[in-house]
Amino acid sequence: MSSMKIAVAGASGRMGKMLIETIVAADDAQLAGALDIPQSAFLGIDAGLALGKTTGIQIESDLAKGLADAEFLIDFTRPEGTLEHLKYCAEHGIKMIIGTTGFDDAGKAAIAEAAKKTAIMFSPNMSVGVNVTMKLLEMAAKSFSHGYDIEIIEAHHRHKIDAPSGTALKMGEVIADTLGRDLKEVGVFSREGVTGERDPSSIGFATVRGGDIVGDHTVLFAGIGERVEITHKSSSRVTYAHGSLRAARFLADKQTGLFDMYDVLGLN
Repeated sequence: MSSMKIAVAGASGRMGKMLIETIVAADDAQLAGALDIPQSAFLGIDAGLALGKTTGIQIESDLAKGLADAEFLIDFTRPEGTLEHLKYCAEHGIKMIIGTTGFDDAGKAAIAEAAKKTAIMFSPNMSVGVNVTMKLLEMAAKSFSHGYDIEIIEAHHRHKIDAPSGTALKMGEVIADTLGRDLKEVGVFSREGVTGERDPSSIGFATVRGGDIVGDHTVLFAGIGERVEITHKSSSRVTYAHGSLRAARFLADKQTGLFDMYDVLGLN
């Protein structure tokens, strides 16, 4: 198998640096491009500088330059940036691995439309462990469908800009779909004051932001006399980077189509 030529968006960010480090260390991948915003102080600098390595790839804001040699783009940035990258990749047949969260319905629709032109793997969380956890939640929801209150608690670092996290929302969607409910109707995202008794059909969310927490997610199934907690904790962003490379390998023989990590891991 020839080396996958992969570009990274948000190259100077925490996740971007981790992705670059993982790609450079992989036997079957090579760094083919590095993108950042036009205001970045890192433009023109070697993408491996923060790692103490020379990659020969400069960080660019111009998509034509940054993606000239790329077959794949891994994007963990922000919705507005990802959607701009999406247009370019769709027109030029560059496959995308999208880990960005916070898309509205229009953004998700744009991703689905672009997948008619190129292959896209879109998931709010690339961690293998998180996606296995999602499968466990399906099993649990079937057994705890009556008499159990469902709450989702998530914690992330102080710099995260969206809440609840995309992973927490996906967990809620997985549970709601399994129970035949619509998360938009049963999701409770804030509680304050005299709220009244809990609606037994609701799925509650609680958000914690602080310090350098990479990502903790717990789903609580609380019944009378017992409670079950299913938890996943990330201690390093490397899990997301490794999952992204698995996604690229999965897309290698795909020309078009929209996929998720369940497809990558054979969990569907």
